[in-house]
Amino acid sequence: MTQTLEARLTEIVRATPTTWRVLETVRDLDLPDWMIFSGAVYQPVWNHLTGRDLAYGIKDYDVAYHDDSDTSYEAEDVVIKRVAAAFEPPLRDLVEVRNQARVHLWFEKKFGADEPYPPLEDSAAALKRFVATAFCVGVRLERDDTLRVWAPFGLEDLFALRLRPNPLRLKGAGGWERTTGSAKARWPEISIEPDAI
Repeated sequence: MTQTLEARLTEIVRATPTTWRVLETVRDLDLPDWMIFSGAVYQPVWNHLTGRDLAYGIKDYDVAYHDDSDTSYEAEDVVIKRVAAAFEPPLRDLVEVRNQARVHLWFEKKFGADEPYPPLEDSAAALKRFVATAFCVGVRLERDDTLRVWAPFGLEDLFALRLRPNPLRLKGAGGWERTTGSAKARWPEISIEPDAI
């Protein structure tokens, strides 16, 4: 029986010690609608597929949560400090926490975005905003130790080492060259298909 891509992803994440430690620690903090996404999830897969150390290239651990009851920076900062206190250095400095309910308040100004960034209804909605489909994957460790996976565009591009533009983003927007160039420099095996939409 062929293993599904989701099962393979789960196996790889479980085998990546630091990513797994972040998942266990954040689960115990019981943040609303939380997950980890971005490089801490897709980069171990690329490392596994290319024979590198599973932690190679991971610059940070993006922890998302969604709480629209208070979208002030002050409320978010309380959560950021609470999460930071749960980790020892150097991991403490690598875990980045953001309330997805307030990203729309600062995103366009911070990144000079050339497309609108509407409010997100939940943390999973953020996955539809990343520039490449292979990046659009998030995971959460549940109470029973199962790993829940979100991948709005599937996992095929991730496991094929293929970067294609997110079809929900405006063509040519959002730092495609910078982001894909950085990935290609670290994983020369990946293919980039900018005209795949």
